[in-house]
Amino acid sequence: MKICVFGAGAIGGYLAVRLANAGADVSVVARGPHLAAIRGNGLKLRIDGTEEVAHIPATDNAEELGPQDYVFITLKAHSVPPVVDKIAPLIGPDTTIVTGMNGVPYWYFYGLEGFDAGTRVNAVDPGGVVSTALPPQQALGCVVYPACEVEEPGIIRHVDGDRFSLGEPDGIKSERASALSGLMREAGFRAPVRPRIRDEIWIKLWGNMAFNPLSALTGQTLDVLATQDDLRAIARAMMVEGQAVAEALGAKFAIDVDRRIDGAAAVGAHKTSMLQDLELGRPMEIDALVTAVTELGGIVDVPTPAVETILALVQARARASGLY
Repeated sequence: MKICVFGAGAIGGYLAVRLANAGADVSVVARGPHLAAIRGNGLKLRIDGTEEVAHIPATDNAEELGPQDYVFITLKAHSVPPVVDKIAPLIGPDTTIVTGMNGVPYWYFYGLEGFDAGTRVNAVDPGGVVSTALPPQQALGCVVYPACEVEEPGIIRHVDGDRFSLGEPDGIKSERASALSGLMREAGFRAPVRPRIRDEIWIKLWGNMAFNPLSALTGQTLDVLATQDDLRAIARAMMVEGQAVAEALGAKFAIDVDRRIDGAAAVGAHKTSMLQDLELGRPMEIDALVTAVTELGGIVDVPTPAVETILALVQARARASGLY
């Protein structure tokens, strides 16, 4: 089973090391000092007080690797459109594209009952550039739960979590999903195959769409955003709108909004990824997490005034810093 991880950063590196050490034929696409370190010393994973090493093919040119059985895309969603031509050499007619990205996936409407499969989410698939290069019928949904970080070039540190939920856009339990799930379990991951993967996408997105932009605007951590009355009220209003959009699209929520907010509060003084990106001067992941929600709201005619207000503010904040 040939597997390539495109974007072998924190999550991608964690996947690559564990899958390679479980016996899979794994390669990675990386760049810069990280690539040089992987080539020189292998890709290292620090987890549970130990260090695992995988010596695997690494390149910045996917043409050297050719078509794969599975391609994990573990970039942030806004990074994908500019590099689809670089991913394309990995994709053959039977390749499964595993979308390990946060937010609304580019294939959202493929296989969704009641909607035209060709409907695009322009926030993540501008002009159809992604869906043209990465056919939605070859996509396999993946909701990423672990937290990891690149400690230094070539070295990944695992922080928490081991679950990667998988699911076909049309809800079937396919052979390709089951085979990948089995391999991932052998590698030490939890990898359930879900019949309603969009429900799980929304549960994670539900918090991200509110807490990420609010944290970037206020500089506050999750515990403050979820417990300070005025900030909690804003987050809640955004999440109520997001739930209305999701339910109009057919999604179901297993928990209510206040329980989801309380879950965020329990995480403690954590900086969201968007706040971290702002502080580190990295492009901010606004479109897949927030813009896409307003776009979906327009498609199903559900108003999202609170989300749109915060979106306008965080876009302005990001533009002022040259990060959007």
